[in-house]
Amino acid sequence: MPQILIIEDEAAIRRVLAKILTEESDTYKVDEAEDGLVGIEKIKKEDYDLVLCDIKMPKMDGVEVLEAIKKIKPETPVVMISGHGDLDTAVNTMRLGAFDYISKPPDLNRLLNTVRNALDKKELVVENKLLKKKVSKNYEMIGESKEIKQIKEMIDKVAPTDARVLITGPNGTGKELVAHWLHQKSDRSKGSMIEVNCAAIPSELIESELFGHVKGAFTSANKDRAGKFEAANGGTIFLDEIGDMSLSAQAKVLRALQESRIQRVGSDKDIKVNVRVVAATNKDLKKEIEDGKFREDLYHRLAVILIKVPALNDRREDIPLLIDYFSSKIASEQGISKKSFSKSAIKLLQEYDWTGNIRELRNVIERLIILGGTEVSEADVKMFASK
Repeated sequence: MPQILIIEDEAAIRRVLAKILTEESDTYKVDEAEDGLVGIEKIKKEDYDLVLCDIKMPKMDGVEVLEAIKKIKPETPVVMISGHGDLDTAVNTMRLGAFDYISKPPDLNRLLNTVRNALDKKELVVENKLLKKKVSKNYEMIGESKEIKQIKEMIDKVAPTDARVLITGPNGTGKELVAHWLHQKSDRSKGSMIEVNCAAIPSELIESELFGHVKGAFTSANKDRAGKFEAANGGTIFLDEIGDMSLSAQAKVLRALQESRIQRVGSDKDIKVNVRVVAATNKDLKKEIEDGKFREDLYHRLAVILIKVPALNDRREDIPLLIDYFSSKIASEQGISKKSFSKSAIKLLQEYDWTGNIRELRNVIERLIILGGTEVSEADVKMFASK
């Protein structure tokens, strides 16, 4: 049930507004405050879905109330109530974050439309927050080992900047998790994070994929198409397995990093882009440079910050936490009860040689949950997780 707070020093106007809202919908719960100070105290205690606030009031005027609300509950939409002489101030409050304003005496349709729109916006904000939490849960970084703590500390330092990051480590260690954390903890988190698996795209198509193309640029180019750099504008582009990128594409990526401009394949028109680049590889790029397969100048552009993700064998103390995490996640996905693992089963899994790293461990945990007993035992591990 939407909760609406009316902050208005004139009792008659408060009653009119409350009556209009309650008659419009029996789902609206309306609360009242006779001045700004009382209103702020109520807002501190309650989560209102909308605040209607008069501009001219004793003790604390509407502009001060708006500024206070934006500090206390920044996501709460505020609609200002303005007298005829307050219109300029009402317009200025929009710059301070007010959702809208309505004039006295309130027009019925204008008031109700504004209230509905403001409540819709609040609902969208809540949905987006929930969605972000779900996304974050999909990219949790599990572990308390020294290596993982160091990576988390590095992310906290680097994420708020626009510094380029090169993430290295074997396959299956979770390099993409580091990339997602960098994006989600950055000022670009409201923008898109576009992922490109450079190893999965044929070399003849990688430039079109990254930079787009114009109609007629090549045989199958039937229309203009934007590339991943344009899609990531204002956000982050994650170039996974960048060590597999062709030399010609590397040259164009280098130009994009140097000039913050790209050109679509088949065009000579520059397109300005504002993109943070995070790259990852399982290859030794310095060896690739020696072999003439990777550009040294691009390496130095990308590797402003280096983050090395350790193999699972190098952080075995995290395996019990990972087992518990994957057990919960897999049980939820499969719609079954979570299974516990015996101490001896966990100990045996800690001793295995995890050449496939986290990815391999997850597959083994899923197999054990499906095939093992009510409590996964050491015998289950020996039978179903044999290497």
